[in-house]
Amino acid sequence: MKDLKAGSVMTKPVVFARKDTTARDITVQLLNGLYSGMPITDEEDQVIGIVTELDLLEAASEGRDLGELTAEEVMTKDPFTTDIDTPISEVINLMREYNIIRLPVTEQGALVGIVSRCDILRKIIDPAQYVL
Repeated sequence: MKDLKAGSVMTKPVVFARKDTTARDITVQLLNGLYSGMPITDEEDQVIGIVTELDLLEAASEGRDLGELTAEEVMTKDPFTTDIDTPISEVINLMREYNIIRLPVTEQGALVGIVSRCDILRKIIDPAQYVL
C-alpha cells in the first residue's frame, strides 16, 4: 500500500458541476449516482468548491428553493484536494484528520478524478475474494 498514489486509486471520469448549475440538478445527480458529494469547477477545470448532501440539506432546511440556488451559493468553498501523485498514506491522513469522505484529485491544478474512502478500501481488499 505504501507505493499507492491517489492517481492509481481515484475514480475517473469524475462527475462534476460548474458554479452556475442549480442545486436541484446537483441533488438529482447525487441521487442517481449514489454518491454524496460533487466537485465544482471553473472554466479551467480548477476545483473551486464541493457540494455535499449536507450542504443541500442545510439549504433546504432553511426553506431555500434548490431550483433557484446555484452550486456557487451552496458549495463549500476552497475544499481540500489532492494531487495525482500524492501517496495514499497522506490521503488517508488528511481524510482522518478532517473527517473527509472524498477528495477531488488534480493534475497541474485541473480536476482529473476523485478518491473516496471506499475507493481506497477496494484497492486494498478485493471484495471478490471475500464472499459472505
